[in-house]
Formats: sequence, C-alpha cells, structure tokens
Amino acid sequence: MKVISTNIAQPKTVLWRGRKIQTGIYKKPIDEAIFLGKEDVANDAVIDRKHHGGENKACYLFGADYYDDWKEKYPQLDWEWGMFGENLTVTALDENNLQIGAIYKLGKAVVQITEPRQPCYKLGIKFGTQKVILEFLEYGHPGTYVRILKEGDVSTGDVLELAENGPNSLTVAQYNELVNQKVKDRDLVELAIENPCVSLKKRELFKKYA
Repeated sequence: MKVISTNIAQPKTVLWRGRKIQTGIYKKPIDEAIFLGKEDVANDAVIDRKHHGGENKACYLFGADYYDDWKEKYPQLDWEWGMFGENLTVTALDENNLQIGAIYKLGKAVVQITEPRQPCYKLGIKFGTQKVILEFLEYGHPGTYVRILKEGDVSTGDVLELAENGPNSLTVAQYNELVNQKVKDRDLVELAIENPCVSLKKRELFKKYA
C-alpha cells in the first residue's frame, strides 16, 4: 500500500437546501508532505468536528484502485485525487485486509486503523446527487480513518508497513458491513464488542444487538 497523493482542503461554502454551509470535503492534491497530528491533518479544513477529526478520525485514507469504477459512474465530474475527501490516496488499499486496531508505520508517522468512513450529504453535494450516498454504501469500499499514535509527515511514495496486527480479526470491511446491516450479524457484533480499538460509544451501541 503506497501513498500516491496527499490532499488537503480550504473551507468551501456551498448551498444545501437553501442555506449556506461550509465543508472541508473539497480536498485537492498538494506537492508536499502532510503532517498527521493527533486530532487532524495540519492545514486541512475540518468544519464539522462532531463527525470529522478527533482522535479516531484524525486522517482519512481511500483506495486509488477504486477510482476507475467511480469514474465510469460519474464521467461528467472533474476527477482528481482527493475526490472522496481523503487526505491520503493509497494504492492496493483493501478493506478486507485491514484489521481494526492494526498499527502501521507510514512515513514519519505511526497510525492505527480505527473505522470505515460513513458518507454524509456533503459527498452528495460534491457529486451532484444524493444517490451517491447509497451507491457508496453498497460499493463496500469506504476507505478507513486512522488514529495517530506518532505524529509526523507523510509524503507521496511512502508505504504503509504493518507493525502490529489488530487485537482480533475484525476488518474494516466487516465493520462497515456491521454498521450498515439492518439485522446485525451476531458474530460480527461480538468481534466489535471485544475489540478495544472500536470506539467505546460504538461498542456500547453494539451491545444492544448481542
């Protein structure tokens, strides 16, 4: 898994249901390294702190290999890396192989896999239609957020090097499936509850389905 683009955003004002809102989803590739801090990426716009940024969502990674599928769906868009609001566009990123809680060396930083991205209406604004939200969920490759265990710069060409497996076998893909299931899979529920790297709030929620 190799970083092929580093992306940050300036705040952008858009119209949503007749009112102006700001968003940081319009990320653009930059030619220099980005600094992964404990709460967010340096110089990157994080507007909605309730749902973005913070310890469990300090940086967002998305797979470069999935872009072609989306370009076929939306050929009219002006495509460039960072289109999904990711800070790091990464080759060979497969959510089926990323364990929740796994630790990776990445550039000068050390990161820990935390949770898949759940899209909101702002992705729909960017794509020009809210139907992309359901399409994104059904596609099953949401990318992943990471916790920053060691702050540091990450540059294009840096590689994710596995340093430690997660505390159990729960993957980003399974976590994503579980969150979006109407009828929760009991085995996945148990894996999530038993994984200390799943946020406490989510573990408490999943206990209702145990």
